[in-house]
Amino acid sequence: MPDSLTVEKTALDIEIRHWRRACTDLADLEVSASAAAWKELEAYLDLSLRSSLTAVTGRLIAHADRALFSLRAAETPAEVAAVGAELLMLRRRYTRAEAVIDFYGDAVNTRTNPLTASILRGLDTLAVHSMDVALRPLNIDTPPVLCYLDKGLGASILRAGARLWDASLSPAAAIKITRHNLWQPTSLVHETGHQVAHLTGWTTELADALFATLAPHSRVLAEVWRSWASEVAGDVYAFALLGYAPVPALATVVDGPTSQVFRMLPGDPHPVSALRIQLNAALCRSWFGPGPWDDLAARWLTRHPVSRAPQDVAGILTGSLALLPLIVDVCTRTPMHAFHGVPLSTLADPRRVAPAELRRLAERAGPSLYTSSHLQRLEPMRILSLTVLRGLDHRTPSTEMRTWLSRLGGERSAAA
Repeated sequence: MPDSLTVEKTALDIEIRHWRRACTDLADLEVSASAAAWKELEAYLDLSLRSSLTAVTGRLIAHADRALFSLRAAETPAEVAAVGAELLMLRRRYTRAEAVIDFYGDAVNTRTNPLTASILRGLDTLAVHSMDVALRPLNIDTPPVLCYLDKGLGASILRAGARLWDASLSPAAAIKITRHNLWQPTSLVHETGHQVAHLTGWTTELADALFATLAPHSRVLAEVWRSWASEVAGDVYAFALLGYAPVPALATVVDGPTSQVFRMLPGDPHPVSALRIQLNAALCRSWFGPGPWDDLAARWLTRHPVSRAPQDVAGILTGSLALLPLIVDVCTRTPMHAFHGVPLSTLADPRRVAPAELRRLAERAGPSLYTSSHLQRLEPMRILSLTVLRGLDHRTPSTEMRTWLSRLGGERSAAA
């Protein structure tokens, strides 16, 4: 009969080989997403994702090989036990890597349908352009973007360079687009605003600037707005590039029962929903003057009166409403080191997306607005804003956004 050490080594050999096979299978990326879906990615994005995910599985396979080598060399109970511990580490690393592969596989797989794929490619293009506006003048490289379709109310981003479940770095900015807002995808630019804020260091600087501006009026308000800086940055960036267009879509997402609209949770980076709408309206009012944003803001105050908010939240709302003009100036007109000493409005001038300017763009472009490759390259943000605002006036679903995004994605793919 073999001794107990030999029995344990045999058992470990079987288990390690099992996990090595699993790691090898994980490396077949066309199991996690169909070959057709992978082909719908732009070449640069496909290369970036594949090389990153292949490196993830390659490190796992190398780990399994090291464990097998250590097992063959093990001669004492302590050495065999060390291999057993290494096996458990391999298993933990596998489950984390599997989460990474599944996340990107599921995201890529939303492109299985050719029409959806072309629309998502169009959104990839818009996302990259929205970051180029701020990053290119600052000589910061714009990361690749992978947009994907998913359920839920709100969009989200897994930032490029973020630490993933297996401790590797995200190779692309993965942006979730919700189905219900696919034809008014302004949240895309809120999410790319997070990426821009991260790459430039704007969030920290904005937080400090909000605190310094508000502290003389109220230290409580200063602390609260500092804690909201990351989400404020996303909203302000979307406003600077798209004007009023994101506000109705945002109102649809954050609305709910009055108790929910006034909910303020510890550690939540999002401003209270009722106040977030007022901030966005104040941005429009400050840069564009009176307009439909005033009606939306008034409607929200009627629908959700401050008198129905909890006492502490009501105090924050009342105090903040009076200070919104200051907050708008800090966010859009104050020079920032993150932007090489200029305000955000220098990089992305909101006046270019004022309603009157959008109307002039539509008049000048005429029928070529959605067909001109030249306009698609130069004015994608303004076309996006205009199309979303036009869609608000349609009593029946508009096909303009669908057609334009599909053409934008299709033409970019053909060019690549």
